[in-house]
Amino acid sequence: MTVGYELISKDGAARRGRLTTAHGTIETPAFMPVGTAATVKCMLPDSVKATGAEILLGNTYHLMLRPGAERVEKLGGLHRFMNWSGPILTDSGGFQVMSLSKLRKISEQGVTFQSHVDGKSHELTPESSMKIQHQLDSNITMCFDECTPFPVEKKDAAESMRLSMRWAQRSRDAFVDRDGYGLFGIVQGSVFEDLRHESIEALTKIGFDGYAVGGLAVGEGQEAMFSTLDFTTPSMPEDKPRYLMGVGKPDDLVGAVERGIDMFDCVLPTRCGRTGQAFTRRGTVNIRNARHAEDPRPLDPGCACPCCRDYSRAYLHHLFKTGEVLGLMLLTWHNLAYFQEVMAGLRSAIEGGRLKEHAAAFRTEQALGDIEPL
Repeated sequence: MTVGYELISKDGAARRGRLTTAHGTIETPAFMPVGTAATVKCMLPDSVKATGAEILLGNTYHLMLRPGAERVEKLGGLHRFMNWSGPILTDSGGFQVMSLSKLRKISEQGVTFQSHVDGKSHELTPESSMKIQHQLDSNITMCFDECTPFPVEKKDAAESMRLSMRWAQRSRDAFVDRDGYGLFGIVQGSVFEDLRHESIEALTKIGFDGYAVGGLAVGEGQEAMFSTLDFTTPSMPEDKPRYLMGVGKPDDLVGAVERGIDMFDCVLPTRCGRTGQAFTRRGTVNIRNARHAEDPRPLDPGCACPCCRDYSRAYLHHLFKTGEVLGLMLLTWHNLAYFQEVMAGLRSAIEGGRLKEHAAAFRTEQALGDIEPL
């Protein structure tokens, strides 16, 4: 495993780093737009790159079903298939399988499940997940794990975590080492401190290129998520990147960076963009609201993205009211650009030793709420 990580500077628990892969470098803290089925919805790859994104996320579960890992491999791998030359991280499929609770069966070997597409039966194991992610040509492969649901009894969380640790060893054994590619382990244990520490110990004994925190953002709430990070990240390896899976809103990102997280992914900026919700410096804006119908001002005056630079709130409101696809595209672009701006601001603040002040200013501006109606 040869993905490189350089820790450049720290400010408290927060870290400024650089991750190097065969397909390019990622400046951290970093946010990864989600391209589940080999596309970031409503965006061209060049548009995604223009927002500042350096790495995308794809998904093993969805891509193994459609179009199939063998086909992607035959067509030159995921980078060529989706026309994205930068790094790609692939989720192992564990989270998606967890969501199929009525359609799957878990055993020591792996998970058998019915496809949500056509009902056919499939099996995912640590070995097959590693093979599929290899066929996709993923730069960062994730271990196959069971994403523990919430709420959960401690006994069940312990059993789930220990199964994931056994699967982590099998994932490592099946992973094919090559230059510029790496494998991340996933820390489980729900909200239980001793289980999280047990998981970290097991994973570091195996040895990975990076370590993710899984099993959060599954309904526990921000307070519980942050308290779990408070006792989890200090025990994670200092010289490896730390990835919080499936998180989150802008204030989640800031709080998690303050607690030592380096990488994030979440569907929120794209999903919300398609439903008319925009993330801005002054909180969220629902562009469908009637107050925007005659507003000539930009969505976010401080944003330089095409949505804010070239179009008014009134026009965006019109696009959503008439069901025009351009509205979805513009708000998705803005949300992704804003998330990248949040990350760039955090990187700069950490480097300058002023993260505390930066985070306080961020929260103050968010609390102001949207600009007053005309």
